[in-house]
Amino acid sequence: MSPLAWIAIASLAVWGWLLLGQGFFWRTDQRLPPPAGTAPEDWPAVVVVVPARDEAEVLPLSLPSLLAQDYPGRAEVILVDDGSTDGTGTLAEELARCQGGLPLTVSRPGEPEPGWTGKLWALRHGMRLARARGPEFLLLTDADIAHEPDSLRLLVTAATGHRLDLVSQMARLRVTSGWERLIVPAFVYFFCQLYPFRWINRRRPLATAAAGGCVLLRSETAERARVPEAIRQAVIDDVSLARAVRRAGGRVWLGLADRVDSIRPYPRLGDLWRMVSRSAYTQLRHSPLLLVGTVAGLALVYLVPPVALAAGVWAGDARAAWAGGLAWAVMAGTYLPMLRYYRQPAWLAPLLPFTALLYLLMTVDSAVRHHQGRGAAWKGRTYARPEAAPDR
Repeated sequence: MSPLAWIAIASLAVWGWLLLGQGFFWRTDQRLPPPAGTAPEDWPAVVVVVPARDEAEVLPLSLPSLLAQDYPGRAEVILVDDGSTDGTGTLAEELARCQGGLPLTVSRPGEPEPGWTGKLWALRHGMRLARARGPEFLLLTDADIAHEPDSLRLLVTAATGHRLDLVSQMARLRVTSGWERLIVPAFVYFFCQLYPFRWINRRRPLATAAAGGCVLLRSETAERARVPEAIRQAVIDDVSLARAVRRAGGRVWLGLADRVDSIRPYPRLGDLWRMVSRSAYTQLRHSPLLLVGTVAGLALVYLVPPVALAAGVWAGDARAAWAGGLAWAVMAGTYLPMLRYYRQPAWLAPLLPFTALLYLLMTVDSAVRHHQGRGAAWKGRTYARPEAAPDR
């Protein structure tokens, strides 16, 4: 056989493993667990903590959804204005006066201390204020996340009924523009491939992760895990949070959301590019060796199948063409459930190799930015060498 045929067969073998051996990552059935028994008679107190930096554009759509939560127990919202320059805090107070609903406190802690990322600094301040209220649970949610009225009730029901310490839902991201349709479902697909939800949700987990946009966290477990102090430098804070909870003996659950949506727009390719590249190299632990391995792996898994099919047909190499075509078909088939979840047309599935190429380039760009000292940049702040905080 030709070298191309061998490479195509290797790609097909990898797809066989991904289809059956990677926790069925491609299935989208990991949703909020159904109630276990009856609803709590005495609903636990919850404080919602919202870190917000320059979020005046999205706050009118997201904050009212939190204030309008239909929760039977005691609940309130703390919004931490993280040095905004667009009047985020003032707008939040105005929305609360007009909207009513759950009580709102707006706090302004000032600039982060050295060694803290901005979001975790805001969470630290908000969680300290929340603990003074003595809640059993904290809902950590981003300022661009909109919740259906029963979202908090369903989260608490799942946590109490299944004795979970951290319940996280990956919000359904906005998919409106052409670039969002091409890139956003693949972003979640790749995340599920890296952290299969079924593996995370096992009683004996094989992976650990969370989605930072919506995290219900048991207060006692947060203190035992020293959150957020233990992860104060983390750029990928959601995964770091889940690992800290797991190290403290807590149970973690992660699934796709049906009642929680991200409303932040990413209309242009540049917007999505910055969103991915700001943390891609951090995910690889700033390792050139892991970068090379990731690029090679992406090429083998996603780029080889269409190239082998086209080259095999052109050169009359039947083995390369068949192996490449079959691998491409398996790839597209595993992507279809995610496209259905995002209500996107099936014809986008064969375009996954092109999307993977974009992600490959974003990852390389992330490494270049890191070595240029620009690191992870977000809303005017740059973390040139972000690292997880050491345990003490």
